[in-house]
Amino acid sequence: MTGAELLIELLAKHGVKDVFGYPGGAIMPIYDALYGAPVKHYLTRHEQAAGFSAIGYTRSTGKLGVCFATSGPGATNLVTSIADAMMDSIPLLAITGQVPTAAIGSDAFQEVDVLGVSLAITKHSYMVERAEDLAEILQEAIHVATSGRPGPVLVDIPKDIQLAQVNFKPWLAAEDYQPQVDLNEVAKANELLKEAKMPIAYVGGGVHAADAQEKLMAFLNETNMPAVSTLKALGSVLPDYEYDLGMLGMHGGQAANLAVQECDLLVCIGARFDDRVTGNLSKFASNAKIIHLDIDAAEVGKRKPAEASLIADLHDSLPLLAHPKTNEAWLVHIKEMMVKHAWRYDYPGETVFAPYLLNKLSQTMPSNGVVCCDVGQHQMWVAQHMKFNSPKNHLSSGGAGTMGFGLPAAIGVQVARPDDFVITVSGDGSIMMNIQELATIRRNNLPVKILVIDNQRLGMVRQWQQMFFEERYSETILSDNPDFVALAAVFGIKGQTITKASEVDDAVQALVDSKGPYILHACIDDKDNVWPLVPPGAANDQMVTEVK
Repeated sequence: MTGAELLIELLAKHGVKDVFGYPGGAIMPIYDALYGAPVKHYLTRHEQAAGFSAIGYTRSTGKLGVCFATSGPGATNLVTSIADAMMDSIPLLAITGQVPTAAIGSDAFQEVDVLGVSLAITKHSYMVERAEDLAEILQEAIHVATSGRPGPVLVDIPKDIQLAQVNFKPWLAAEDYQPQVDLNEVAKANELLKEAKMPIAYVGGGVHAADAQEKLMAFLNETNMPAVSTLKALGSVLPDYEYDLGMLGMHGGQAANLAVQECDLLVCIGARFDDRVTGNLSKFASNAKIIHLDIDAAEVGKRKPAEASLIADLHDSLPLLAHPKTNEAWLVHIKEMMVKHAWRYDYPGETVFAPYLLNKLSQTMPSNGVVCCDVGQHQMWVAQHMKFNSPKNHLSSGGAGTMGFGLPAAIGVQVARPDDFVITVSGDGSIMMNIQELATIRRNNLPVKILVIDNQRLGMVRQWQQMFFEERYSETILSDNPDFVALAAVFGIKGQTITKASEVDDAVQALVDSKGPYILHACIDDKDNVWPLVPPGAANDQMVTEVK
């Protein structure tokens, strides 16, 4: 078989049924091997979208996501989505074609050193230099991407190696990285749990990566410990958990942020003390001792020292924690804060109020529906006002904060979960970043729903200009947006535009009831802001709730 045929066969052997990509000259042998193969290829209209579709596929299922691109600009167009996967620890296999080995280093047509470009944004990168190494490299790449702390791996394959005759050589994978829990640290942690009067569970994306939601909920239900979540962890704590405080951080809920600032013990479960979460790090949970659970030892103590650290898979470490019941006085105080700072939806204006719209969507769509967010104000409103029963049902570009993520990610999710309700929530700025993927939706008859929340502004940047740059609105006005419903219609996608609060309920129902792809274009007031907001450099209890 050829190297290209070997690649497709290996993917099939590893259970990969769907890949996303865009062909070009240096990857043509691989596309030829795809013809009639059991692995189905989805042609996106941009390589970046292929990467995001593969990310959506893996984040919503736990299966390996795979994307293809050709050399040069094809490979560099993948870079943003690979970086996104790196920041959010997503198992992604990126395959790039490369010019023939004899031409490497000659500035050949469409030659770029993608190996060098990718080194800082991958868990590992490979350039295949000899055909006899191809089988081993591909098998190792899949193992590296999916083992330990997951991440993206890139394999760059020169065209002549794709065409060369190769033999399949089974590769014996090294044992998975499985650090063992230090029992002395477990004893320290359990002593801290018993002593704590005001504990908080700080839940991160590691719970999703480890597929450890059941273990997390067992711990919470036994202890009644109040819980806060990062953006990536939303859905890990089940929405009916009595002491779920929701998201913390820059745009977190007031009760969540205040509770963390008051707590005397912070149990960090698969989180990494990101700056958008902590605000001023020196003032973050400054009275709390910390227990840190993570599979990656490099995360422990990186931003905040821990009194006890359990470095292991959460399936191994979480069950070792003691289960003391949380102090009743602390729980009463938590409940009082939840009531005092509850979200309100009784907006007095006549325009569409985005928090109400998203809360209505959350109540109307199926409970296992999947929301893929873009980046901006709408992303934070989704995090604040929608409920999720699994982290696989809320996809958002966390660490990288990549505009243009939502629409292609939703395509990947819909391919992986064809019978589920899948929607992307985007802004008028973000949707334009990968709007060409409407063609991919139509080509494959995917019933992806699209909600565009339109304030004719780059809303999040505009809000910062209003608050911190003396209302100097430099290049954030998008008053020349296209008619999004008319644009979608060109791709054969139906939809409607709403401008009034009174239209919201019926429009959301029509969106949810639609059988095929559908776009709801919701126009909101261009001055609406996301509250609360923790200003840069401030502590999380110094939230701003309105512009003075």
